[in-house]
Amino acid sequence: MKFKLSFLLLAMLFISCQEKHKSPHVENSKTAIETNLWLDYSKASTTFKLWSPTAELVKLNLYKNGFEGEPFETHELTPSMNEVWTKKISKDLAGTYYTYQIMLNNKWLEETPGIYAQAVGVNGKRAMVIDLETTNPSDWNKDKQLELKSPNDAIIYELHIRDMTIHPQSGSSIPGTYLGLVETGTKGPNEVATGIDHLRALGITHVHLLPTYDHYSIDETKLDKPQFNWGYDPQNYNVPEGSFSTNPYDAEIRIKEFKTMVKAFHDHGIGVILDVVYNHTGRTETSNFNLEAPNYYYRFWEDGKPSDASACGNETASEKAMMRKFIIESVSYWAKEYHLDGFRFDLMGIHDITTMNAVSETLKKINPNIFVYGEGWTAGDSPLPMEERALKKHITKMPQITAFSDDIRDGLKGSVFDDKSSGFVSGAKNTEESVKFGVVGAIQHPQIDYQVVNYSNEAWANHPWQSISYVSCHDNHTLFDKLKVSREDADNTTLIAMDKLANAVVMTSQGIAFMHAGAEMLRTKKGEHNSYNLPDSINQIDWNWKVKNAHVVDYYKNLIALRKAHPAFRMTSANEVRKNLEFKTVKDGLVSYQIGNYANGDTWKDILVIYNANTKVYDYALDDAWQLAVIGDNFTLDDGKAISNMIKVPAISMLIAYRK
Repeated sequence: MKFKLSFLLLAMLFISCQEKHKSPHVENSKTAIETNLWLDYSKASTTFKLWSPTAELVKLNLYKNGFEGEPFETHELTPSMNEVWTKKISKDLAGTYYTYQIMLNNKWLEETPGIYAQAVGVNGKRAMVIDLETTNPSDWNKDKQLELKSPNDAIIYELHIRDMTIHPQSGSSIPGTYLGLVETGTKGPNEVATGIDHLRALGITHVHLLPTYDHYSIDETKLDKPQFNWGYDPQNYNVPEGSFSTNPYDAEIRIKEFKTMVKAFHDHGIGVILDVVYNHTGRTETSNFNLEAPNYYYRFWEDGKPSDASACGNETASEKAMMRKFIIESVSYWAKEYHLDGFRFDLMGIHDITTMNAVSETLKKINPNIFVYGEGWTAGDSPLPMEERALKKHITKMPQITAFSDDIRDGLKGSVFDDKSSGFVSGAKNTEESVKFGVVGAIQHPQIDYQVVNYSNEAWANHPWQSISYVSCHDNHTLFDKLKVSREDADNTTLIAMDKLANAVVMTSQGIAFMHAGAEMLRTKKGEHNSYNLPDSINQIDWNWKVKNAHVVDYYKNLIALRKAHPAFRMTSANEVRKNLEFKTVKDGLVSYQIGNYANGDTWKDILVIYNANTKVYDYALDDAWQLAVIGDNFTLDDGKAISNMIKVPAISMLIAYRK
């Protein structure tokens, strides 16, 4: 009976993974899933491992460096019953570079560093045997990740490492690098703080780094020539990008400098979130996945054509056991080895729900404070059945995961796909329910008419922290550019008021607050939609903006201070929000609500929030006496002016009053 059951299990695994267009036997052993495929290094020996179910032969090439020359040794790997090829070499190989090659149909494929490579040479072509202990900065064992009572305590700042310090007036001595980002004491024009000092003063809790694993786009041998890319073209998933290091030729340096950056952020009370792109690879035929197990890691349509839900040329198949294993082990590696505080999944909707739940459950065991969020959509159709996709509408099936709310994003400023589309802050009609939906964090609330929310006709979050509240990110226009292109008739003063109101709503909403780097200083990309490979002149943070728009920077600082000081804006459960948050006057261009009962342990008993998107002052009738906390640009969080009967809410602004 045991034999029959084992045979049936093997057969089921075989059938589930085999497809007509693929080589005939793929993943027919459960033990491959349970095998540790990471390099096994010690000073005494190193064991190399590669899972390749269709290979006829596998060889290991050893090199003196990571970029040139012939191998000084070549070894054959030995296959096992679980389709894992291994070779143990009994000597200290630390610092030795290596590649694998598989033979398929009697032909050697290109060399690959292997998908489990932890260190690579310049441009990621060759992996390196490494003693990771040697890459730890001073006191790494004392490094502490951030602790959060609830995920929506986070205030996330999304940045690209090069953007923050590459401007000639950034004050950085090593611009465009991991170390440059955390260099303290840097000054810009008029002696304004830049880099990490700016982030500390702003008050954000986490930085979200656009992809900083090794990607194809940047030629690391030509860093004297300006190059830019967001990095959504993965090459080596488990290695930091070399172009942000001071020496991409030395495999250890990028690792140590990445860790040094993380520790510096932690030392200043800022968490680090990594943007991860497991949904597609930068190349297809010659990707590291295909050079190990051709076609296995990707999805295909029934006719054998590759699917492309990423709109980047391919899509990976997270539902396949070895791909799921890779994703889970990869994020776990980053969490443990690099002490990361969270992960943002690009096009999370391409992945399956089971995998995403396994990711979050595994990470929570490593660090209960880690959180996982992603884009709850795809960029195209997929063979993965709709009901299995990790989409925004399926967040209720993913209890520890958060999704971006495009509902509040476009409700506030207009559709990202239509330049002329406007939103609540820019004068659009009938957007109030979308704003309300965003305010409560996409949960079920009795006062919301879900039939007129812009993209969702029902609640999609179990808890308010499962929704990312935001109005702009690296994609599409910056907030200020979007307002400008959609309201060409508005003057600069009006556009600035719209900008401030948009993120005022974000910072007083119940979801996780998220902002795009530079939004606080009216960042512009000169009207560009998609700047993923455009020059520094488009993408860089120009620190002159901080001088020119100092009053806007101050407004954002005050918004962040307000949110951090008052936990009523970040309640932890849907029941808490339903119990304590009540919408009051809602009409064209106006949304007001009241939070009561010292919500979430707040020091204020009652809080009144009014968003006036109208171009005229609004006379708001008060039911009782209040104290004024925010009006226009003025923030008084203690001992505010007493008000009663009626208050004039300035045009295109937020007003907050409270009772103790």
